[in-house]
Amino acid sequence: MPARHEEIADELRRAIDREEYTVGALLPTETDLASHYGVSRGTVRQAVAALTAEGLIGSRQGARRVVLASRRSQSFAELRSFAQWARAMGREATGHVVAQEYRPATKEDAVRLQLPAGSRVLHVLRVRGLDGEPVLLERTVYADWISPAVAAIEPGCASVTQRLYEDTGLVFAYGEHVIDAVSAGAQDAELLGVRRTSPLLRVRRVTTTREGRPVEWSDDRYRSDAVSFSVRNSIGNNALARKTAG
Repeated sequence: MPARHEEIADELRRAIDREEYTVGALLPTETDLASHYGVSRGTVRQAVAALTAEGLIGSRQGARRVVLASRRSQSFAELRSFAQWARAMGREATGHVVAQEYRPATKEDAVRLQLPAGSRVLHVLRVRGLDGEPVLLERTVYADWISPAVAAIEPGCASVTQRLYEDTGLVFAYGEHVIDAVSAGAQDAELLGVRRTSPLLRVRRVTTTREGRPVEWSDDRYRSDAVSFSVRNSIGNNALARKTAG
């Protein structure tokens, strides 16, 4: 029989899945949760720690916990980060920065990030892996106002999303994704361990805060033999999901 804190953790997961607590929303206090479930604050703390480890909620010193994602599939509608998605499948997310530099914003950067042309933005090339196997290249441009916080993150950080929340309180709330296919160039092939001209799935995305302020835009390229995308349609919902290939 599961321990009480495990039962509470699962009830909270289901509540997040049902959007009783939406992305960006605050969880009740430990005292309120303890009263609701009829347990001690220590038991609640154990349950919440499990959700924090899974990337579903974020925790900052002296602040209430906030919902960062839910478990339902790996829906792009939920804006789940690569690391959160990997953890939900029981896989280990890895990542390292190949190159990182400040540059003046190009015309495209300025349009996507709603910045004046020439603003100082941070360009990051990052390789992401599942259980140590490279599956994704991220070429990300961060807006000038968040760039210093990103630059301060260690190159091997598995979840930039989680770290930015912990360090700054930033919650990635909305995203727009455009998906197509491209051939691997020389750099793509070397970093992903595939042959040149191999097919890659490309996702170009712009991510914003809840207020609609652009945080980043990125050109993400997935190995097509490792990750695929599926679309489920219904009369009331069109959900795009990311999943492992096979």
